[in-house]
Amino acid sequence: MQLRYSFRLYPNGPQCAALAQAFGCARVVFNDALRIRKDAHAEGKPYPKIGDLSKQVITEAKKTPERAWLGEVSSVILQQSLRDLDTAYSNFFASLKGTRKGPKIQEPRFKSRKDNRQSVRFTANARWSITTGGDLRLPKIGDVWVKWSRRLPSQPSTVTVIKDAAGRFFCSFVVESGPQHLAPVAPEVGIDLGLGHFAVLSDGTKIDSPRFLRRAEKHLKRTQLALSRKEKGSKNREKARLRVARAHARVADARREFHHQLSTKLISENQAVAVEDLAVKGLARTRLAKSVHDAGWSTFVAMLEYKAAKFGRSFYRIGRFEPTSQVCSACSVKDGPKPLHIRVWTCGACGTLLDRDINAAVNVAKAAGLAVSARGAQVRPGLVPAQRVEAGTHRDGQTTVVGIPGL
Repeated sequence: MQLRYSFRLYPNGPQCAALAQAFGCARVVFNDALRIRKDAHAEGKPYPKIGDLSKQVITEAKKTPERAWLGEVSSVILQQSLRDLDTAYSNFFASLKGTRKGPKIQEPRFKSRKDNRQSVRFTANARWSITTGGDLRLPKIGDVWVKWSRRLPSQPSTVTVIKDAAGRFFCSFVVESGPQHLAPVAPEVGIDLGLGHFAVLSDGTKIDSPRFLRRAEKHLKRTQLALSRKEKGSKNREKARLRVARAHARVADARREFHHQLSTKLISENQAVAVEDLAVKGLARTRLAKSVHDAGWSTFVAMLEYKAAKFGRSFYRIGRFEPTSQVCSACSVKDGPKPLHIRVWTCGACGTLLDRDINAAVNVAKAAGLAVSARGAQVRPGLVPAQRVEAGTHRDGQTTVVGIPGL
């Protein structure tokens, strides 16, 4: 499987200028090629092929005074920019035909120097390398200092240099990595994702939601207010914009770190993990939108999925229409939907008093077919009336079940 490893880059002044020039050249080539294709489409002509575009917007353009500066950067990043455009068009046409999974995507758009993210990609043809001192040697840029946090599992095939909205530089490597099977473990778990608690496990464990965005709102409001007061186009406004971007970056980094730590813990401690396929886009259009985005469920579930594949664990995604909050995890009787404010309910069939979130987590595991224990789903044993045909006997209610997360 292919994995991506990202590390922080710290270029010096001349290297920052060289990278800015590389970003600009790649962007200009992309926009020139996009303009040619759009003009061809407007005139009813076939789209020029990538080879013809390369000759026109790179090879021939370097010979003109208006584009002579394209020769000051590595030609590889210019070619990769054209390939990115070609890939964008392929995905667009596949989306129109319905052969591409996921939501419909739009036609490629022109890039701007004010975009939040700037990037260039170097392949093996560019002869980039990692020096013996640990620096990243890039053609026509130099040796850039890298803050290594871990070892690369294999020789990377490409490296992408990225500049984010906060002005930070990163290098992203694509490497081939085989499965790293962990020692088999017995536990299997169902996970109910929510807002009151970020995650509730089928064994009764409740993980509080960090609410990184909510906690940082006061500081974000103050920095955004300072930005709004700066004159447009001034240097002070750019400084204020960077302060806002860095504040948001700290929130995003903290949320990502929380997701990584929790997903790694769950995968390492459980042989199988089951979660619900939540309708995040739909929930993001409600009054809970800010809290939903703050939780970052989609990113967390994606981490669980790829880490399960990487470490040889089983991952199950349960359909979002499973009635996890309507079914009793003890007797499997469905007694209808319940408003969100009802956190504890009593089963009308067996009388078991259930915690809403733990019950949903158990039902998640049950729907996935996991043999997990339903411990913790029952808040306390409920009083069950004697059966008419067998006076004095009570239902056990402690059946082994598992389930799906629900709100």
